[in-house]
Amino acid sequence: MKLEFHHINFVSKNVDAMHDFYTQVLGMDDIPQDNFPRTEADEDSGFDGKIKFATEGSMQMHLAEQDFTVAFKNGRVINPVDRGHIAFRTDDLAAFLALLDARGIPYSDYGTTFAKEWHQVFFQDPEGNVIEVHQQVG
Repeated sequence: MKLEFHHINFVSKNVDAMHDFYTQVLGMDDIPQDNFPRTEADEDSGFDGKIKFATEGSMQMHLAEQDFTVAFKNGRVINPVDRGHIAFRTDDLAAFLALLDARGIPYSDYGTTFAKEWHQVFFQDPEGNVIEVHQQVG
């Protein structure tokens, strides 16, 4: 099972201003939203908040609209767009989940609720920081 650092997610009430800051002040490149096919949200699941993306070439920033209701709406415990999160990509999500289970670390398995091409799982470190681990799917 390999893990690689993939992105940092910051949440904001003004995603456009955040994106402008990172692209215009820090010189990061915009990543077109078309590169991230989203799963359609409805009143019972998903997330339809604004998201923009940027990169400095090797790492991504996902800038998402803050939404305190996402965990409730999706029947999960952990909300990835409450305070933001860091994310890792794995090549074997099942093995990683077995590791979390063996260590008694609870997680929220969102599957492809947010992204059509990623199976996403969220959990917390000992200080309560949210961490995502995802694997690309079909």
